[in-house]
Amino acid sequence: MDRQISSPQATGKPLLDTALGIKQPTPPIWIMRQAGRYLPEYRQVREKAGGFLNLCYTPTMAAEVTLQPLRRFDLDAAILFSDILVIPDALGQTVRFAEGEGPILEPLDPAGIAALDPTNALEKLSPVLETIDRVKLALSPNKTLIGFCGAPWTVATYMLGGRGSSDQAKARIFALEHPEAFSALIDMLVEVSAQYLVAQFRAGADIVQIFESWALNLDEEFFAAYVIEPNRRLVERVREFIPGAPITGFPRGAAGMLKTYAEQTGVSVLGLDYALPLGFASDTLPKSLPVQGNLDPLRLVAGGQQMEDRARKIIAAFADRPHIFNLGHGIVPQTPIENVARLVDLVHGRV
Repeated sequence: MDRQISSPQATGKPLLDTALGIKQPTPPIWIMRQAGRYLPEYRQVREKAGGFLNLCYTPTMAAEVTLQPLRRFDLDAAILFSDILVIPDALGQTVRFAEGEGPILEPLDPAGIAALDPTNALEKLSPVLETIDRVKLALSPNKTLIGFCGAPWTVATYMLGGRGSSDQAKARIFALEHPEAFSALIDMLVEVSAQYLVAQFRAGADIVQIFESWALNLDEEFFAAYVIEPNRRLVERVREFIPGAPITGFPRGAAGMLKTYAEQTGVSVLGLDYALPLGFASDTLPKSLPVQGNLDPLRLVAGGQQMEDRARKIIAAFADRPHIFNLGHGIVPQTPIENVARLVDLVHGRV
């Protein structure tokens, strides 16, 4: 496995340097969904924007909410404010976000897949790239800018099921009953997502993350075919244009397949969900592989001594390797702001 980080050069950005394999005195920190509903300033912009996709596609607003968390907290990175479902939208599928329900898509059948048009997808996504440019200009030079996309399997589950689900049954059944159509969809998502990530790097992203949010519920053959292989191809395709591109893979729920995922995809950083035992990295993963994670988001909600004790255990468990502190999934809306501030100070060694 070649992550192209054998002789990394320090950039002066602690999070990016960690991703490149340079261990830091204290782990850098960012928080998944750090620009979100737990912040009152985000809610104000969200209300002004109207629809969620309108917020994603309005660069002034998207840049503003991207930067909001860094004004409150000494986070080491900004992550582009967007959504993994801008890809289906750019391909021509109907995508909408209903308040209190999350994303709703018009489910695809084989004919619907054949009708998708990737020709102008990047043009449709140009406002997102403008957001990156705006954020980059405003970001302090020691802060890392993170871009992202959804992994092909995860995005496909929404495109086929019409919404998120606990078991992704519709997508799993579709893949088994219509393998040719499903493979065509995955191929399209690999290529368009690669183009999108390359464009994000060129617009100013320092590192990108591939969100494989629905890597659970899959047997080993399915996981190999539709999680590992598309992610491997996506990483490889991006690096054809951006040699050595730092890429984080976050296969949530991968469990026993996590080591194989890391070995075969070639990601630079492995994101760990909060269900993963802390000893897994030391017992299973090479010391040269940076990891990211993995506090339970509800521990951040509850706060107090239990949160601090768990955070310290996580830091200690990953002290043998480059480690980016994060939650093991996205921050939730009911999270108290003061708990976030306390966590950031703890990770940076101030408390």
